Amino acid sequence: MCPHSETIEIYSIGEILVDMIFKSEVKEGGIVEIHFGGAPANVAVGVARLGHKAGFIGAVGSDSFGDFLIRTLRENGVDASLVKVKKARTTLAIVTVDPSGERKFFFYRKPWTETADTMLTPDDVQLEMLKQSKIIHFTGFSMSQPPFSNTVEKILDYAVSNRLSVSYDPTFREDIWFSKEDFLSKHDTALRHANIVSLSIDEIQAIYGTIDYRKIVEKLFSSYPNINVIAVRLGSKGAYVKTRFDGEAYRDAFKVRAVDTTGAGDAWTAAFLVSYVLEKIDLENAITFANAVAAIKCTGYGAITALPNREKVKQFLEENNIFFKN
Repeated sequence: MCPHSETIEIYSIGEILVDMIFKSEVKEGGIVEIHFGGAPANVAVGVARLGHKAGFIGAVGSDSFGDFLIRTLRENGVDASLVKVKKARTTLAIVTVDPSGERKFFFYRKPWTETADTMLTPDDVQLEMLKQSKIIHFTGFSMSQPPFSNTVEKILDYAVSNRLSVSYDPTFREDIWFSKEDFLSKHDTALRHANIVSLSIDEIQAIYGTIDYRKIVEKLFSSYPNINVIAVRLGSKGAYVKTRFDGEAYRDAFKVRAVDTTGAGDAWTAAFLVSYVLEKIDLENAITFANAVAAIKCTGYGAITALPNREKVKQFLEENNIFFKN
């Protein structure tokens, strides 16, 4: 699998924020680490680490956190020309991690308080810059509050009219929605625009009230004829993908010592978009590749700290007796 492009191939749209990860319980003198975050921003960095050109569309605050986020995008080779700086504070996510590495979130963001990522307006985005890209990736999180929700819908309409692939991840966090009904309405809008859908088994349970993910996949295919690929991330159990035209496949997860699963789903999605969509790798190997990237990510704290480059993924796969042709 060889990356080869100078044109921005994937524009990732949505929330960009600072993850404040508690490495111990929340208490006096507790240890906190500050990390780059926001699901679509993590995807953009993951794509770039894997050797493809990514751009990010979003907004940060006019503060040191915002400077840190833009600097991190650029240091990782992500085009940040469509990132706007707003006269506001940068959005924060508070992340607590239990001994198994699983995490819980709460947010300093609308509807609790206004922060920068929700403030991107339609006038902030030069749509013609997106026309030469191949994939527009976005999250349901980004559709939770105006004016950003209006901006995302305008971008999606443009992407569909220009026949760009549209990738959607619900990134469902109940904390940032006014109500479940509000989410479901925007979720339907998102699904009507998407060609590729990637979601976790936890999201399936939270949204649809079941863990029968195959039933939900079939329901989504029948309800939304525009969707061609649905990926279900199963955490420590691996991943399942079904396509409308290319069959289905399941692959077990790799076993690693997980210290933090924050951003693992974003790492998986970035790797799957790179391998299956951009590089046209066969479905089974694409899932294996994405599982490997997600597993490696879980060995470090923060969403992007342990995101691997191509050589590290190759080494990891070979250590597990898996060899891909270049």
